[in-house]
Amino acid sequence: MTKVQSEFLNILVSRGFLHQCTDLSGLDAIASKKKITVYNGFDATADSLHIGNLLTVMVLRWVQKTGHRPLVLVGGGTTKVGDPSGKDEVRKLLNNETISANISSIQQTFGNFLNFGEGDTDAILVNNADWLDELHYIPFLREIGSSFSINRMLTMDSVKSRLDREQPLTFLEFNYMILQSYDFVELHKRYGCVLQTGGSDQWGNIVNGVDLGRRLIGAELYGLTCPLITTASGQKMGKTAAGAIWLNPERLSPYDYYQFWRNTDDVDVTRFLRLFTEVPLEEIQRLEGLEGAEINEAKKLLAFETTHLLHGHDAARSAESTSLQTFELGNPGGGLPSVEIEASRLDSGVLLPDLLVQSGLTISKGEARRLIRGSGARVNDKKIIDETLLIDNTFAKDGVIKLSSGKKKHALVIVKGYSV
Repeated sequence: MTKVQSEFLNILVSRGFLHQCTDLSGLDAIASKKKITVYNGFDATADSLHIGNLLTVMVLRWVQKTGHRPLVLVGGGTTKVGDPSGKDEVRKLLNNETISANISSIQQTFGNFLNFGEGDTDAILVNNADWLDELHYIPFLREIGSSFSINRMLTMDSVKSRLDREQPLTFLEFNYMILQSYDFVELHKRYGCVLQTGGSDQWGNIVNGVDLGRRLIGAELYGLTCPLITTASGQKMGKTAAGAIWLNPERLSPYDYYQFWRNTDDVDVTRFLRLFTEVPLEEIQRLEGLEGAEINEAKKLLAFETTHLLHGHDAARSAESTSLQTFELGNPGGGLPSVEIEASRLDSGVLLPDLLVQSGLTISKGEARRLIRGSGARVNDKKIIDETLLIDNTFAKDGVIKLSSGKKKHALVIVKGYSV
């Protein structure tokens, strides 16, 4: 394991956050001597962050917990351009109103992980539209554009991989790395920021920012990236058949978030405990020795701690209780997503695909039918393969019908006016 002196970097190294660093010994030296300001950028392409953002959010949390200052940069300006990293298609261009609404929505997530305020280590939130929207094109090209080599830009992964796959790359997107590099310089001048963090796909953009700071103002800047997190199956973290794992409760309930972590593969549990929770390393090392059914205790800990960090103690306890009732005690948990339906409507029966759509488990009847044909649909925990099945009042148990999509997604149909 790489040896470092500063508490901040020691935590990143020991818990598995460190992938690349532009100058680890130099960064370690200054982080050991004084408080530093560290930033990570988040574009406002949606009204919620997703689990793919969580690793760098956790890095910022450790920045603050080890006595340094985290800076959250929201991309009110760069969202208008679109980061081509890891994308085969041009991002949909959003208008100013949508971007502003998205920024307002994602701010709540940062507040769950970081303390904002006026203190020395309190987090600050900055919008790069404050300076990018005010740039004058020709002066910017002369002052900043002249510091970039097209030859070098073409070798950066965010550009090269797109071209290698023969996917179009617009001139608008090509400018993204220049703007991100400029952000770093601007944040250094305004807030004394010396370190930019990001996912491994941001390495080229971060290195360019370090270089630009040295060329323009002689600043000693640093860059650090986290590894791409894949699951035991080799799948990118957070990519599921049901879509992204969102961090806003309006997009994904605390219960479903809990269940996502509860269903972690055995071999991923302790690694995820290191990265996505604050469980002490000594406890995680003890859990590494668990086998068989005992590993479920580690999964429950992972699910509770991750949900606690994002949604708070009460939501985590509620999700934990619902999961226990639903999967271990055999009782439908009251915390599951639910939909109400009049008992009179069930007198003649409702087609299962219609009910799956109404409950939110599928988005269309076509998807519902495919789910049933693929043996993924269950009613009251019983597998159903008949697309024409009519659900009537006889399916209700104490006025409740439990629907399931696979092993992870569940919903309750509350039958109003139900009588035995």
